[in-house]
Amino acid sequence: MKVGTSLHNLMIIGKVVGTVVTTISHADYKHRKLLVVQPLSLEAGDDSGDFIALDNTHAGIGDTVLVLNEGSGARQVLDNKNACVISVIIGIVDSVYVEPTH
Repeated sequence: MKVGTSLHNLMIIGKVVGTVVTTISHADYKHRKLLVVQPLSLEAGDDSGDFIALDNTHAGIGDTVLVLNEGSGARQVLDNKNACVISVIIGIVDSVYVEPTH
């Protein structure tokens, strides 16, 4: 499920499907995990590709997460205006309810 108005949606609900292990990484990633997120969608045929997001919530594989997918906002979340990041996990989702359409 994506929320946003442009091709690059600002908020994405997705499922964590993997981790990224690095030997050396940027200092902005220190003490944070890089997770592979698969976007979820209510629309049939929406096959948006998986992407990597910086974890800010202690999420793990199988968790449904809320991702902020916008660099300026992501840097604000990290409280670092120069951070090298675009996508950051900002919440672990317990449930989603969508009003059925008729």
